[in-house]
Amino acid sequence: MTGKNQLPTINGQKQVAKSRLFAIEQLELTFSNGEQRQYERMLGSSNGAVMIVPMLDDETILLVREYCAGTHSYELGFPKGLIDSGELPEQAANRELQEEISYGSEHFQHLAQVMMAPAFFNAKMEIFFAKNLYSAQLVGDEPEPLEVVTWPISAYKELLLQPDFKEARSIAALMLLVDHLSPSTLASQE
Repeated sequence: MTGKNQLPTINGQKQVAKSRLFAIEQLELTFSNGEQRQYERMLGSSNGAVMIVPMLDDETILLVREYCAGTHSYELGFPKGLIDSGELPEQAANRELQEEISYGSEHFQHLAQVMMAPAFFNAKMEIFFAKNLYSAQLVGDEPEPLEVVTWPISAYKELLLQPDFKEARSIAALMLLVDHLSPSTLASQE
Protein backbone atom coordinates (compact mmCIF):
# COMPACT_ATOMS: atom_id res chain seq x y z
CA MET A 1 0.00 0.00 0.00
CA THR A 2 1.29 3.44 -0.89
CA GLY A 3 -0.58 5.28 1.84
CA LYS A 4 -3.22 7.94 1.57
CA ASN A 5 -4.23 9.16 -1.89
CA GLN A 6 -3.77 12.84 -2.60
CA LEU A 7 -7.02 14.45 -3.69
CA PRO A 8 -6.95 15.98 -7.17
CA THR A 9 -6.92 19.76 -7.50
CA ILE A 10 -10.22 21.28 -8.65
CA ASN A 11 -9.25 23.81 -11.35
CA GLY A 12 -12.80 24.73 -12.22
CA GLN A 13 -16.38 23.78 -11.55
CA LYS A 14 -19.66 24.83 -13.08
CA GLN A 15 -23.26 23.74 -13.04
CA VAL A 16 -24.20 22.22 -16.41
CA ALA A 17 -27.81 21.11 -15.72
CA LYS A 18 -30.47 21.56 -13.07
CA SER A 19 -33.92 20.15 -12.39
CA ARG A 20 -36.30 20.54 -9.51
CA LEU A 21 -34.52 17.72 -7.65
CA PHE A 22 -30.97 17.54 -8.98
CA ALA A 23 -28.10 19.68 -10.16
CA ILE A 24 -25.23 18.36 -12.29
CA GLU A 25 -21.82 19.91 -11.79
CA GLN A 26 -18.81 19.62 -14.10
CA LEU A 27 -15.37 19.49 -12.48
CA GLU A 28 -12.02 20.21 -14.15
CA LEU A 29 -9.45 18.18 -12.19
CA THR A 30 -5.68 17.75 -12.06
CA PHE A 31 -4.46 14.60 -10.35
CA SER A 32 -1.21 14.37 -8.35
CA ASN A 33 0.53 12.68 -11.34
CA GLY A 34 -0.35 15.62 -13.62
CA GLU A 35 -3.22 13.90 -15.46
CA GLN A 36 -6.17 16.18 -16.16
CA ARG A 37 -9.75 14.99 -16.43
CA GLN A 38 -13.26 16.31 -16.58
CA TYR A 39 -15.80 14.70 -14.22
CA GLU A 40 -19.51 15.25 -13.73
CA ARG A 41 -21.36 14.69 -10.53
CA MET A 42 -24.91 15.05 -9.26
CA LEU A 43 -25.27 17.25 -6.24
CA GLY A 44 -27.55 15.87 -3.52
CA SER A 45 -29.29 17.55 -0.63
CA SER A 46 -26.70 19.39 1.43
CA ASN A 47 -28.44 18.19 4.59
CA GLY A 48 -28.39 14.49 3.67
CA ALA A 49 -31.10 11.90 4.16
CA VAL A 50 -32.27 9.27 6.64
CA MET A 51 -33.59 5.72 6.42
CA ILE A 52 -35.26 4.06 9.38
CA VAL A 53 -35.73 0.37 10.19
CA PRO A 54 -38.69 0.48 12.61
CA MET A 55 -39.52 -2.45 14.89
CA LEU A 56 -43.13 -2.64 16.00
CA ASP A 57 -42.10 -5.15 18.69
CA ASP A 58 -39.11 -7.42 19.31
CA GLU A 59 -40.10 -9.67 16.41
CA THR A 60 -41.68 -7.41 13.76
CA ILE A 61 -40.19 -4.86 11.37
CA LEU A 62 -42.26 -2.37 9.39
CA LEU A 63 -41.68 -1.61 5.72
CA VAL A 64 -43.47 0.56 3.16
CA ARG A 65 -44.45 -0.20 -0.40
CA GLU A 66 -44.31 2.92 -2.53
CA TYR A 67 -44.14 4.05 -6.12
CA CYS A 68 -40.60 4.53 -7.49
CA ALA A 69 -40.42 6.68 -10.64
CA GLY A 70 -36.91 5.46 -11.55
CA THR A 71 -38.17 1.94 -12.19
CA HIS A 72 -41.86 2.82 -12.70
CA SER A 73 -42.81 0.19 -10.15
CA TYR A 74 -43.93 -0.27 -6.57
CA GLU A 75 -41.04 -1.29 -4.34
CA LEU A 76 -40.82 -2.51 -0.76
CA GLY A 77 -38.34 -0.74 1.51
CA PHE A 78 -37.89 1.17 4.73
CA PRO A 79 -39.19 4.68 5.50
CA LYS A 80 -36.77 7.35 4.29
CA GLY A 81 -36.49 11.01 3.40
CA LEU A 82 -34.39 14.14 3.30
CA ILE A 83 -33.15 15.96 6.38
CA ASP A 84 -34.75 19.42 6.42
CA SER A 85 -32.70 22.54 7.09
CA GLY A 86 -32.12 22.94 10.84
CA GLU A 87 -33.12 19.34 11.62
CA LEU A 88 -30.91 16.80 13.35
CA PRO A 89 -30.86 13.38 11.66
CA GLU A 90 -32.83 11.83 14.56
CA GLN A 91 -35.51 14.54 14.24
CA ALA A 92 -35.78 13.88 10.51
CA ALA A 93 -36.04 10.14 11.19
CA ASN A 94 -38.88 10.66 13.66
CA ARG A 95 -40.70 13.01 11.27
CA GLU A 96 -40.37 10.57 8.36
CA LEU A 97 -41.73 7.72 10.48
CA GLN A 98 -44.78 9.81 11.39
CA GLU A 99 -45.34 10.85 7.77
CA GLU A 100 -44.88 7.42 6.21
CA ILE A 101 -46.07 4.81 8.73
CA SER A 102 -48.03 6.86 11.34
CA TYR A 103 -45.64 6.02 14.17
CA GLY A 104 -43.05 7.97 16.10
CA SER A 105 -40.22 6.44 18.09
CA GLU A 106 -38.85 6.98 21.58
CA HIS A 107 -35.53 5.33 20.73
CA PHE A 108 -33.26 5.69 17.70
CA GLN A 109 -29.96 3.86 17.32
CA HIS A 110 -27.63 4.99 14.56
CA LEU A 111 -26.50 1.94 12.56
CA ALA A 112 -24.37 3.47 9.78
CA GLN A 113 -23.87 6.17 7.21
CA VAL A 114 -24.04 4.98 3.61
CA MET A 115 -23.40 6.67 0.28
CA MET A 116 -25.08 5.98 -3.02
CA ALA A 117 -22.79 5.83 -6.08
CA PRO A 118 -20.06 8.08 -4.61
CA ALA A 119 -18.27 8.20 -7.98
CA PHE A 120 -21.15 10.29 -9.37
CA PHE A 121 -23.34 11.44 -6.49
CA ASN A 122 -22.48 13.24 -3.23
CA ALA A 123 -25.52 12.02 -1.27
CA LYS A 124 -25.15 10.58 2.24
CA MET A 125 -27.81 8.69 4.17
CA GLU A 126 -27.92 8.00 7.90
CA ILE A 127 -29.49 4.63 8.76
CA PHE A 128 -31.32 4.26 12.08
CA PHE A 129 -32.97 1.43 13.97
CA ALA A 130 -36.15 2.61 15.76
CA LYS A 131 -38.00 0.91 18.60
CA ASN A 132 -40.50 1.85 21.31
CA LEU A 133 -42.93 3.07 18.65
CA TYR A 134 -46.04 5.11 19.47
CA SER A 135 -48.96 6.21 17.30
CA ALA A 136 -48.37 9.61 15.73
CA GLN A 137 -49.20 10.93 12.29
CA LEU A 138 -47.92 13.87 10.27
CA VAL A 139 -48.91 14.87 6.75
CA GLY A 140 -46.11 14.01 4.35
CA ASP A 141 -45.39 14.82 0.71
CA GLU A 142 -46.38 11.42 -0.70
CA PRO A 143 -49.00 11.61 -3.47
CA GLU A 144 -50.86 8.58 -2.09
CA PRO A 145 -50.97 6.70 1.22
CA LEU A 146 -48.09 4.25 1.53
CA GLU A 147 -48.84 0.59 2.17
CA VAL A 148 -47.30 -0.43 5.50
CA VAL A 149 -46.08 -4.04 5.51
CA THR A 150 -45.21 -6.01 8.65
CA TRP A 151 -42.52 -8.66 8.45
CA PRO A 152 -41.08 -11.02 11.09
CA ILE A 153 -37.39 -10.22 11.52
CA SER A 154 -36.75 -13.96 11.96
CA ALA A 155 -37.80 -14.34 8.28
CA TYR A 156 -35.31 -11.77 6.96
CA LYS A 157 -33.88 -14.28 4.47
CA GLU A 158 -37.32 -14.61 2.84
CA LEU A 159 -37.56 -10.82 2.67
CA LEU A 160 -34.29 -10.76 0.71
CA LEU A 161 -35.94 -13.05 -1.87
CA GLN A 162 -38.99 -10.84 -2.45
CA PRO A 163 -39.09 -9.53 -6.04
CA ASP A 164 -40.03 -6.01 -4.89
CA PHE A 165 -37.35 -5.75 -2.14
CA LYS A 166 -34.34 -4.82 -4.27
CA GLU A 167 -33.32 -1.30 -3.20
CA ALA A 168 -29.67 -1.56 -2.13
CA ARG A 169 -29.93 0.87 0.80
CA SER A 170 -32.89 -1.05 2.24
CA ILE A 171 -30.97 -4.33 1.89
CA ALA A 172 -27.97 -2.74 3.62
CA ALA A 173 -30.22 -1.41 6.41
CA LEU A 174 -31.79 -4.84 6.92
CA MET A 175 -28.40 -6.54 7.15
CA LEU A 176 -27.09 -3.86 9.53
CA LEU A 177 -30.10 -4.50 11.78
CA VAL A 178 -29.64 -8.29 11.60
CA ASP A 179 -26.01 -7.81 12.62
CA HIS A 180 -27.08 -5.49 15.45
CA LEU A 181 -29.73 -7.79 16.94
CA SER A 182 -28.96 -10.59 19.35
CA PRO A 183 -28.59 -14.08 17.90
CA SER A 184 -31.61 -15.31 19.89
CA THR A 185 -33.90 -12.95 17.96
CA LEU A 186 -32.85 -14.58 14.71
CA ALA A 187 -32.58 -18.16 16.00
CA SER A 188 -35.59 -19.47 14.05
CA GLN A 189 -33.72 -18.81 10.78
CA GLU A 190 -30.95 -21.28 11.55
